[in-house]
Amino acid sequence: MGFCKPTVNRYICFSYKSFFMRRSTRLFLVLAMVFSMASNAQFSKGNRMVGASVGSIFLNSGNSDHTVTSIGSLSVKTTGYGINFTPSMGWFLSENTIVGVSFLLNPSSDKVSSEENGSTFQKDESRYLNVGLGGFIRNYFLKSGSFLPFGQFGFDAGITSRKTEGFFYGGSGATVYKDTYDGKSSGGFFTNLVMSLGATKMLGKHTGLDIQLGYNFHYTKNTMNITTFHDDGIDGVIDETKPKETITKSTNHRFLISVGFQVFLEKRGKK
Repeated sequence: MGFCKPTVNRYICFSYKSFFMRRSTRLFLVLAMVFSMASNAQFSKGNRMVGASVGSIFLNSGNSDHTVTSIGSLSVKTTGYGINFTPSMGWFLSENTIVGVSFLLNPSSDKVSSEENGSTFQKDESRYLNVGLGGFIRNYFLKSGSFLPFGQFGFDAGITSRKTEGFFYGGSGATVYKDTYDGKSSGGFFTNLVMSLGATKMLGKHTGLDIQLGYNFHYTKNTMNITTFHDDGIDGVIDETKPKETITKSTNHRFLISVGFQVFLEKRGKK
């Protein structure tokens, strides 16, 4: 085995396949067909809106090759997925304005493996889960019609968890070693602020299809507790156990696209 440094994974870059682009093209063709249908709606104070949106879906799978002077030729493989699922319920305060509550479920995962001369010397796998509650306000720019544009502001907050595991082979000759590690987070917290523009295409008197484009500010904080097991000589005997606690705070700016389905219910007692 060649000489490897722990900083190898800093050279990772991602190469996405055309999987998502093909699926996106099909989605927009379906939406175009749906939008060609006509159905009018008129809202009133006291109506309710019940639905769910699915946003930021991604699947990735890629390979990248690197040549580093002090290390040699490397091949890096990456895979991952992520999805936001947000059921919600809202109430019309007027013919145009809705306020509501939402629930967020956001699982994701990523895996990175590095190879040299056909042998995997490093592998990292992490799984994430965000669960939270939030609220939103939506304003329709038209009172009635079959195609209803709107603006929306929303926020949510909740708990976040992460589990990680992996291994790393390093050294050469008499100094060869293997590090195996695993860990999980504790006390994780996140919050999101989302501003978006979109439109509801009415499919019937009480049902509609949403599509939104928006901006998301994301903040998260968690404490990772990771234990590393160090094996000198790779003889199956753990020579040293190294616990480590890391507190991480991060912010992200994201652009989102989401698709949702809504059901509009008339206020109780209305015939």
